[in-house]
Amino acid sequence: MADMKQYVQDTLDLIAKRDPEQKQFKTTVSKVLETVVPVLEKHPEYKEQKILERMVEPERVVSFRVPWQDDKGEIHINRGFRVQMNSAVGPYKGGLRFHPSVNLDILKFLAFEQVYKNALTGLPIGGAKGGSDFDPHGKSDNEVMNFCQSFMTELYRHIGPHVDVPAGDIGVGGREIGYLFGQYKRIRNAYDAAVLTGKRVDYWGSLARPEATGYGLLYFVKNMLDDKNISLKDKILVISGSGNVATYAIEKAQQLGAKPVTCSDSNGYVYDPDGIDLEAVKEIKQVRRGRIKEYVKTHPQAEYHEGCTGVWSVKCDIALPCATQGEIDLESAKKLVANGVIAVGEGANMPSSLEAIDYFQQNKVLFAPAKAANAGGVAVSALEMSQNSERLQWTFEEVDNKLKDIMANIYRSSKTNAEKYADPDDLVAGANITAFVKVADIMIAHGVV
Repeated sequence: MADMKQYVQDTLDLIAKRDPEQKQFKTTVSKVLETVVPVLEKHPEYKEQKILERMVEPERVVSFRVPWQDDKGEIHINRGFRVQMNSAVGPYKGGLRFHPSVNLDILKFLAFEQVYKNALTGLPIGGAKGGSDFDPHGKSDNEVMNFCQSFMTELYRHIGPHVDVPAGDIGVGGREIGYLFGQYKRIRNAYDAAVLTGKRVDYWGSLARPEATGYGLLYFVKNMLDDKNISLKDKILVISGSGNVATYAIEKAQQLGAKPVTCSDSNGYVYDPDGIDLEAVKEIKQVRRGRIKEYVKTHPQAEYHEGCTGVWSVKCDIALPCATQGEIDLESAKKLVANGVIAVGEGANMPSSLEAIDYFQQNKVLFAPAKAANAGGVAVSALEMSQNSERLQWTFEEVDNKLKDIMANIYRSSKTNAEKYADPDDLVAGANITAFVKVADIMIAHGVV
């Protein structure tokens, strides 16, 4: 075991030497590789084939300038990226993020995580991530279109239905996907519908795609609870966020008989002891694009609280962070445990700090890690690719049933490998090991490439 721990440490030292400024990437890789040491011990061929060194180095990193003009005629220059991390399992697949915080460090750690998440789905997709430090907030439709067209004018050279299939992420929704797809179609003079996912249904997006991450989260959590003979029915759920993930997590939770009592946005959170009125939330956030505090105007029994972290002080049985990265820190985890939480399911990307995850596991809280629990979104994106290839559009029920099966398979494989190599309830290790073995074995089969 000591030999393989040293192999992991040598790999981390290599990252630090080559890219000392990429601290987020190194931290993410470190936490993943620590969990696969037992696998390396049983399979020394992974070390012989230098799998770790190959897995942490992107196959390709593309960086480019994105010039665009605003409505006043002023020219702006942003920076664009695409990190094509690993294509062993299939074409690169992963979102585009438009946000001022975007840099190579963030995109590399997200791309590394995406490889593992995509492998867990069992579908033929590799992992990538991309985006720009462009901020779409406050920009007109015309300005966003100008930026997206300029961004795609460079990116189109590096993507394609059998090469790399981007999707949306923070700052990239249906509007941005539409502009990106239109420019790709224009440049390529071809209707390659499968080159982008997250498209609108009327130009060959998939039904159930908006619901997929939230629904998939509940399917995974239900599998986790069922395994312990715990019913989801009548459980009190605290959910953060009010975007697609949170909205459809609330919807599916209610369909399964649970009672979500909170939701939030960047300003604060709402607590409704009677259970969240989902139609009111959809009206506020999806139709009017308003703030969640408007909820209490028509629901006098509800409370609105400024600030987001307080949502984790609300007493609950199950907590589902569905808002943003790093929203549950150690103090929030302690409050949840003190209030008797029995399970936590991550709907957002890496919403719990490493210290918080450790605390949950130490206190025997059932924990569903993001790369497994929120894989429903990318799973349905891959199903969208399949539909585009077939020139067909499946019904909502067909997609939802496939999603349900995929999430059950992710849970079972993660549980099996947790039992084989780690603690039976350590789904973090189980998910990492499942994905690692799949990707590593295929990399070996492909030779030294």
